[in-house]
Amino acid sequence: MRTIYSSEQIAQLQKNPCVWHVSERTISYTYEFKKHSLDLYAQGIKPDDIWKQSGFDIHTWKKDYCRYTLKDWRKLVQQGGLESLTRPSGVQADGGYRKAKSPEEDRVRRLELQVQYLEKENAFLAQLRAKRAESNSGRSKNTDSSHS
Repeated sequence: MRTIYSSEQIAQLQKNPCVWHVSERTISYTYEFKKHSLDLYAQGIKPDDIWKQSGFDIHTWKKDYCRYTLKDWRKLVQQGGLESLTRPSGVQADGGYRKAKSPEEDRVRRLELQVQYLEKENAFLAQLRAKRAESNSGRSKNTDSSHS
């Protein structure tokens, strides 16, 4: 049975720079994440640890999801080389907006998504600072007159 992502899970997954695209039923990872994951796995790092190190909550998926995902990627690479990790065959697509034609395009797209995320985060933090400043401006300063 496939994992169906809630809107909260989708929002959280979209924040991760290793994610290319996520929808209710699918998650696509960036070329860099796939390649780096395969490299780490070849060095003996456990699949679940690779996902954890990349900021994912592995409890989102069923047991062995990470292992089977790496197995699929290894099979793709064996059949078509590293370039096969960028093909939009259900493995790498951007929700129909733009398909990755090369690792460089994937990298650029990932960085664009990261910039969008950071801009939103900065706007949120600016609002938070403004609210904090507003609430502090109405407070009277600690003026204890008993020390006179």
